[in-house]
Amino acid sequence: MSTPEKRVQELRKKINDANYNYYVLDNPTISDAEYDRSMRELQELEEEHPELKTPDSPTQRVGAEPVDEFGTVEHTIPLLSLNNAMNEGELKDFVDRVMRNLESGKVEFVAEPKIDGLAVELIYENGVFATGSTRGNGFTGENITQNLRTIESIPLRLRGDKLDVPELLEVRGEVYMTRSDFEKMNEEQEAKGEKVFSNPRNAAAGSLRQLDPSITAERPLNIYLYSLGASSGINIESQMELIEKLPQWGLRVNPNIDICEDYEAMCKYWQNMEANRDNFAYEIDGVVFKVNSFQQQDELGSTTRSPRWAIAGKFKAQQEITKIEEIEASVGRTGAVTPVAHLKQVIINGVKVTNATLHNQDEIDRKDIREGDWVVVQRAGDVIPQVVKVVKDRRDGSEKTYHIPDNCPVCGGKVVREQDDARHYCTNISCPAQLKGRIRHFASKNAMDIEGLGEKLVDQLVEENMVEKIEDIYSLRKTDLINLERMGEKSSQNLLDAIENSKEIRLARFVYALGIRNVGRHAARVLVDAFKTIDNIMNASEDEIGDIYEIGPIMAENVAAFFSEERNLKTIHSLLDQGLKLQTPSKAETEKLQDKTFVFTGALENYTRSEAKQLIEDLGGRATSSVSGNTDYVIVGENPGSKADKARDLGVEILSEDDFEDMINS
Repeated sequence: MSTPEKRVQELRKKINDANYNYYVLDNPTISDAEYDRSMRELQELEEEHPELKTPDSPTQRVGAEPVDEFGTVEHTIPLLSLNNAMNEGELKDFVDRVMRNLESGKVEFVAEPKIDGLAVELIYENGVFATGSTRGNGFTGENITQNLRTIESIPLRLRGDKLDVPELLEVRGEVYMTRSDFEKMNEEQEAKGEKVFSNPRNAAAGSLRQLDPSITAERPLNIYLYSLGASSGINIESQMELIEKLPQWGLRVNPNIDICEDYEAMCKYWQNMEANRDNFAYEIDGVVFKVNSFQQQDELGSTTRSPRWAIAGKFKAQQEITKIEEIEASVGRTGAVTPVAHLKQVIINGVKVTNATLHNQDEIDRKDIREGDWVVVQRAGDVIPQVVKVVKDRRDGSEKTYHIPDNCPVCGGKVVREQDDARHYCTNISCPAQLKGRIRHFASKNAMDIEGLGEKLVDQLVEENMVEKIEDIYSLRKTDLINLERMGEKSSQNLLDAIENSKEIRLARFVYALGIRNVGRHAARVLVDAFKTIDNIMNASEDEIGDIYEIGPIMAENVAAFFSEERNLKTIHSLLDQGLKLQTPSKAETEKLQDKTFVFTGALENYTRSEAKQLIEDLGGRATSSVSGNTDYVIVGENPGSKADKARDLGVEILSEDDFEDMINS
């Protein structure tokens, strides 16, 4: 029989191997679901047996408390900056200097993409990740150990046996964010009314400098390692040997690193990287060439600011000067109204550019951007071009100031700006520009729970003009649906049944489904508890909403603005006219499980975990993930885990799923 200690070791190896295969080898070996199950089981075992927790366990990536400020780390070997070569002539000068200053004959160069991220140093002691820091001034950096621990592609323990793992390994690399992850994160930040970042590099740097590691853990960060600091217990003689060795320890390296035997090969590598820079998943702003031999690196030495054995080949500027012909407000899928500059066409690094984002009104005012201005525009990868600054010397007095309009340019709905937020938003729930996102949210599991109305189908319905506003969902007919892609008679009927079933819904879920800015599931329940009916909520003033405990001034402003928009009221009344029945639980019902704490273990037959948790919260209770002396009930499903045993040890009452249903239905 497997002991807890043995099982913990098995799970850690499975999870660490999965991370290695996914991040280092780019070859996933288990499904996401299996990975999540293994991680949950490991978390439960470590909660039950705290003595088995170790700092290098995969569960300990987010475990530190927020800090008031970062400490500092002094680098054993300075992280020097690199000299730049702006063209092939300057690269030739570098190669000639290297050859003149080396006594030995043949020289090889290692060529690497220069990733536009944040330079960091990782320190492993006896194979265990001990300290992580930023580059800082090259001699001293910020101690961001706890934040670096949250990055899945950074191993907390090096792979290999004790004889192979070095006593000390200081390894340098670049933390970055892919373009697609950056854009998705910004969309999510915008939807939550939180800060958006201007580019992936700033996003990566800002994420690593969070004082709360749990925030960093939510950001999609990754890393490539590329150079060596101090070390002991290893015998590596060249840069390429290091690049080949790092993955064996579980450390990720860029797959586009190559050996160049002469100047011509270096130029070809540089040209190829620049020509393909926009095809990479991440941003690169140049290439780096290093003398391969560590002995030759030592022979060449360094100046006080940079090594003589390496150079960065910079890509051509991605900035040009052009004229703003017009500024227009663009409405995104979250309702954010963003000013966009329509430009006189300019070619930046081979790409035609005709539009550039101006971000928000504050940015326009800060840079004093006007229609008719000549401006410096920069382009970075797939990110929409941006206006860097105005060339004010070229103004002739015909330029016009710009202000974001009070009404949405797409639907005419009210445009509002939230307190402490630089962005403006359209408040109309049926605005065509944001319709797809609104419908997906409206139909989602925790809202109206319309099974089958997923992203691709929503796209089809909107693009085919079958749904032009949210209430049109309830007018769909089978004869229309069966003509859509992947929609046969059975799937069409299933969708119509799900739509019909959604008509009887708790008021709190309906309020959440409306997608009011900053109103999540909990806030929706708070509003319902306070006002009881949808009419009362719609008629409440901003002051009345703001007086509710747990509703802050920004949320009160958002709710009042939403219900002051006539189009939103029309949508709600139309939904009610189509048969929606909004159920308001009685006080006795909402307090049925008041102050009771529940824990689930095993698979439930009639509920998903999120559904059961939602039900408990609707009835005034709490659902937590671990069993303690404060737990009131443990609900046991099929194949329960160790939580059931712990509940028995602590004397916590155990309920079957039937017992649970009897409790909530009594």
